[in-house]
Amino acid sequence: MERHTERDGRLIVTVDPTAADVARAIHGLSDADLVRLGALARLWTRGLPGLLGWSDVLHEAIARALDGSRKWPPGVPILAFLSGIMRSICVDQWRHEQRESLLLVRDGSSADASAAADGAARDPERMLAAAQRLAAIHRLFAGDAAALKIVAGLAEGLTPDEICRRFGLSDRDYDTTRKRMRRALLRRGLAWRDA
Repeated sequence: MERHTERDGRLIVTVDPTAADVARAIHGLSDADLVRLGALARLWTRGLPGLLGWSDVLHEAIARALDGSRKWPPGVPILAFLSGIMRSICVDQWRHEQRESLLLVRDGSSADASAAADGAARDPERMLAAAQRLAAIHRLFAGDAAALKIVAGLAEGLTPDEICRRFGLSDRDYDTTRKRMRRALLRRGLAWRDA
């Protein structure tokens, strides 16, 4: 798409890069450029709450550049453009996690939320981080009823035997589900602590 602007009384015609132009620019990146992109992705995702890792953010930035949902401004280097997209993705993720954790605590939809609310005045950052982790775990296992039962039991401080009795799980179901949960958490780089 052509854009017409006027500068110093002269008409300047610029052409917005197409998806093919973006693809060529990305394909033409050197190994050093790719290392820089990885480092930028790690920088933007440092401390990012939720399940997004640096490679997820980098891939999402490339996808948005290629599908045209983010337009590459003429004259902007491809590395700066992709870095800006990654920064935008991370800022959006921070905002989303903050809103979700506040809603989780406000709605009282978690047993931990009410317990954490008691300590809110003492350590709000810790409460926010805990609510974010809990929300991420609930999203991760949303379709797995057995996993959610185990999460609820662990949140209440129950032992494995108590969890099995309360939720009607066999020892084998409990062990199988815990292994499945462990693999899912490790794949996403989330901490795991066997109880």
